[in-house]
Amino acid sequence: MEAPGLLKRCAAECIGTALLVLIGAGTAAFNGIITAGNNESTTLADIGVIGFAFAIVVIAMIYTIGKVSGAHINPAVTVGLASTGNFPWKEVPSYLIAQCIGGVIGAFGIVVVLGMDGVFLGNLGATVLAPTTGYMQGIAIEAIEAFILMFVIMGIAVDSRAPREWGGLVIGLTVGGIIMMTAGSTGSSFNPARTFGPYLADSLLGGKINWAQFPVYVIGPIIGAIAAAFAYKIITSSRQLPLSNEISHKEVVK
Repeated sequence: MEAPGLLKRCAAECIGTALLVLIGAGTAAFNGIITAGNNESTTLADIGVIGFAFAIVVIAMIYTIGKVSGAHINPAVTVGLASTGNFPWKEVPSYLIAQCIGGVIGAFGIVVVLGMDGVFLGNLGATVLAPTTGYMQGIAIEAIEAFILMFVIMGIAVDSRAPREWGGLVIGLTVGGIIMMTAGSTGSSFNPARTFGPYLADSLLGGKINWAQFPVYVIGPIIGAIAAAFAYKIITSSRQLPLSNEISHKEVVK
């Protein structure tokens, strides 16, 4: 079966990232509205619900568009795969643009669902550093988050020996778990497109966004994803795979 063309794969990435932001960041925005209305602080239970929402949509997207585009839905994942030769560099810009456009579409979708309260009370689920989280610390945390995600992706979705039928579930639950642990420090993005969409939409609609923090959500995830891809490659480099498996390995990420 012939692989889908680049345009179709980019369309899949755009839709997948849009739904990721709509459901995941949208849940965070809805929680912001509720907590603001009740004059309450976000609890660990709230973060758990947000993490579960992200897990659900990631699982759904992997099983829905994974066979079309690989379901990266995250620029850091795309760059991480390309850094170890598991994705062609010439297609990276197209994927990144599609993902960022999808993030913006998803953010405006939150406005459609939640109205302007989603902007002024929920901040469209935009990620921000906690008052106690320093700039460099934020980059380090985002790098750690992306490292965990990318390391799991390499093991369950890229490695030819992996039971790929479990890939979507494992990756989705990993995303949810990461968010539950780190959301209090950085908002737990580890996805530049997930942060870019709400940042841009919120800014255009009159919300308050600190763009000075945006590099945290780009630099950290990309560093973490690249480090994880190379780390996995290094620890498995002594393993000799049959030629047929090597070919299959390359086809998975195209």
